[in-house]
Amino acid sequence: MISIIACVGKNLELGKNNDLIWHLPNDLKYFKNVTKGKTVIMGRKTFESLPGVLPKRRNIVLQLKEESIIDGVEIFNSIPDILENVKNEEETFIIGGASIYRQFLPYAKKLYLTEVEKSCKNPDVYFPKFDKRKYKKTIVGHGEDNNIKYHFVVYERRK
Repeated sequence: MISIIACVGKNLELGKNNDLIWHLPNDLKYFKNVTKGKTVIMGRKTFESLPGVLPKRRNIVLQLKEESIIDGVEIFNSIPDILENVKNEEETFIIGGASIYRQFLPYAKKLYLTEVEKSCKNPDVYFPKFDKRKYKKTIVGHGEDNNIKYHFVVYERRK
C-alpha cells in the first residue's frame, strides 16, 4: 500500500528553499515512528536536503537519471518500476518533495498529514490539492512545538 506523509500549513504549504518551514521536534518523532521499518520514497532534492540515508528504512530515490550511486539508497527512474518493486510491501511512504507527492497521490490509500495551524509567508513548495470528500479523516493526535499548534491527521481513501 502506498501512503504519503507530510507536514503542511493552512494553505498546504510544504517548504521554502528546499527546507522544511517549521521546526517541530514532535512531528519529526512522529515521522520517525510511523515510517520506521518501512520503505520511504523521495525525490533527489528531498534526499539531498536530508543529513543522509534515513536509518532503519529502505530508502528509494526517484530521479530521471541513474547518475549517482549512494550506499544504502536504491535509485529508480520511473514510477511504474517503483510501484512494481514495492507492490508486496504492507506500507510504503512517499516523503517528498512536491512533485513526487503530486505524482504518487493517485496511488496513495492513506495520507498522514501533520496539519499546522499557521500559514507561512512566501513558501515556494506546496502539497497538491486533493478532494477531502474522497477520504475519511481521523485526527490521531495533537502537538505543539515552539508555540506552533498542529494535528496529526490520517486521511484514508474511501472505497
